[in-house]
Amino acid sequence: MTHPVAPQARIGHVHLKVADLDRAIAFYSGVLGFSVTQRYGAGAAFLAAGNYHHHIGLNTWESAGGTPPPKGHTGLYHTAFFVSEPRNAR
Repeated sequence: MTHPVAPQARIGHVHLKVADLDRAIAFYSGVLGFSVTQRYGAGAAFLAAGNYHHHIGLNTWESAGGTPPPKGHTGLYHTAFFVSEPRNAR
């Protein structure tokens, strides 16, 4: 038996393991316009749009200096953000 998701449902946040926290923050804040709401040293940060606690969590706890997975491995493949003005997007 399936239970459809309510039309008003929203994704609260995504948490990403990144290789370089500063580079990831520069992209999500500098290019897409998210604001850093919390930072935990060199290990983690939370970013948001508007007054939400965070839409994006970033951490390097197990991934600092890491490389993307090889082709054919599982993991997040694609995500899309709707923005009104993608500042400096190339």
